[in-house]
Amino acid sequence: MWPGIRLLRRPLSTLSARGLVYEKHGEPLQVLRLQNLEVPSPGDYDVRVKILAAPINPSDINMVQGTYALLPELPAVGGNEGVGVVAEIGNHVTSVRPGDWVIPVDAGLGTWRTEGLYNESSLVRVPSDIPVVGAATLSVNPCTAYRLLSDYETLRPGDSIIQNASNSSVGQVVIQIAASLGITTINVVRDRSDLSSLVQRLHDLGADHVITEDVLRKPEMKELFKKCPRPKLALNCVGGKSTTEMLRHLDYGGTMVTYGGMAKQPVTIPVSALIFKNVKLCGFWVTQWKRDRAHNREEVTKMIRDLSDLIRRGKLVTPPSTEWPLQDFAKAMRDAQTPFLSRKQILIM
Repeated sequence: MWPGIRLLRRPLSTLSARGLVYEKHGEPLQVLRLQNLEVPSPGDYDVRVKILAAPINPSDINMVQGTYALLPELPAVGGNEGVGVVAEIGNHVTSVRPGDWVIPVDAGLGTWRTEGLYNESSLVRVPSDIPVVGAATLSVNPCTAYRLLSDYETLRPGDSIIQNASNSSVGQVVIQIAASLGITTINVVRDRSDLSSLVQRLHDLGADHVITEDVLRKPEMKELFKKCPRPKLALNCVGGKSTTEMLRHLDYGGTMVTYGGMAKQPVTIPVSALIFKNVKLCGFWVTQWKRDRAHNREEVTKMIRDLSDLIRRGKLVTPPSTEWPLQDFAKAMRDAQTPFLSRKQILIM
């Protein structure tokens, strides 16, 4: 499942690759090393890819730490997401050709490198007329947001949803996709010193209502629901008390989908919500969703096509980001783990 890596013990040649390798689990700044890698020639079903850009996501950091649900064999190259250009293909490869842009379908492929060899089945083609950063950050958060809005409730223009962690990468994509569909979003964020600027930024993306966690428990919610219907869908990435309060505002028969647990606290569900409001509770993990469709790529390719079209039409903007040369990965890792810094850290190869 995991692509093996071979570390070079000889001087770097012009055809060799570099990558961020960890040989044991731990904090990224302690275990990641920029090393020379050997990239073999493609086998019949392999694709050699020159990586253009790769982001640093929380799941990438968790994988290096050894706390993620999927862990590659060690030593491993970090990174689960990115975009690259096809440099060479095996004799039996049919879905891509040299010059195509591709992104990973599966997790754990190791994208924090200048070049890599991947099986054809682990890649999907993306259009090359969208921004590099947009393509590099397409396969995790936008795909998660797309599925959350598509798979659990039949949402129509005028319907509403509620979500926490609304300023997260997924939350911002949810806002934009929902706005393009005419769906009202109620967006919950944590209070902070720069709250007004955050609220404005989310409104600029298309958010209809932005509230703090405290407001969930206040009478203002009654006034809000005079302006829009109660939500049919709640998206939870936090857990803890605020999630319980968010659930109370779901419409009868609505669904809450949990796709993260930033607070590291359990989700507590009032019995009354299950009995008298008939709410449904689900979990979602985009990696498993893609793996379940490994032999039928039609849904995956349609999703990528739809998201790319939103980017082209300006309905889905690339996330605010800071670009770093690969050799400056330590600075990028520090910023990626800095609280309240709402910028995606991108490694440029």
